Amino acid sequence: MKAINGSLKASRLAVAGVAAASAVLVLSAPAFAHVTVQPEGAAAKGGYAVVDFKVPNERDNASTTKLEVSLPADHPLASVMPQPVPGWTAVVTKSKLDKPLTVHGKQIDEAVTKVTWTANGKGIEPGYFQKFPLSVGQLPEDADQLVFKALQTYSNNEVVRWIETQQKGQQEPDNPAPVLELSAASGDGHGAAAKDASADGSTAPAAKDTTAQAADGGSDTTARVLGIVGIVVGAAGVAYGVLAGRRRTSAS
Repeated sequence: MKAINGSLKASRLAVAGVAAASAVLVLSAPAFAHVTVQPEGAAAKGGYAVVDFKVPNERDNASTTKLEVSLPADHPLASVMPQPVPGWTAVVTKSKLDKPLTVHGKQIDEAVTKVTWTANGKGIEPGYFQKFPLSVGQLPEDADQLVFKALQTYSNNEVVRWIETQQKGQQEPDNPAPVLELSAASGDGHGAAAKDASADGSTAPAAKDTTAQAADGGSDTTARVLGIVGIVVGAAGVAYGVLAGRRRTSAS
């Protein structure tokens, strides 16, 4: 009877280990799944900011060779400047505005509508990600967020369209568009990134190196490590359950 109870206990431990491993994998997978945009510092309403588009490579047999980011048409930005990224060529596309903007007393009748980065070499290889910085402004004062739409092209000609808008109260779509959250306006009207992107459109000073490797992947690397740890824990649980069951059986 003791052998049976011991075997059942070991089996339960093994099942718990497998469940823990599965939970870690499920929770960690979305962490490195999407193209996202985040400010360097804050993106204050009415100000200027430097924002990074973070692009992970999700394929095991292809590299990311192109990124196209469309800027929001409902809130056009008068100043958009890409920071040079080693190994990539950036092309800025401007379009005429239906309604001219007034920025610092000047009328502006065109704005940047798209920025395209194309790899000069291998691009973003499997297991890596890359950041693409943009200096943008003047951010709108009447919006809480800006929605960008991005197209990610792989070396095998596959195109992933990150263009789906998150609907309130619904689950996140499969291919969500990058969303920049705007903070409350600061007192000087230029936002926290005014030092990096001046109101007169001058080029921002060089920011940190954006060559991103798996070792510097932050949350991406952490997610992968947690997934591996979960698998090891699960395997250990199964092994323990089998050995414990055998020992209990032989002891009886």
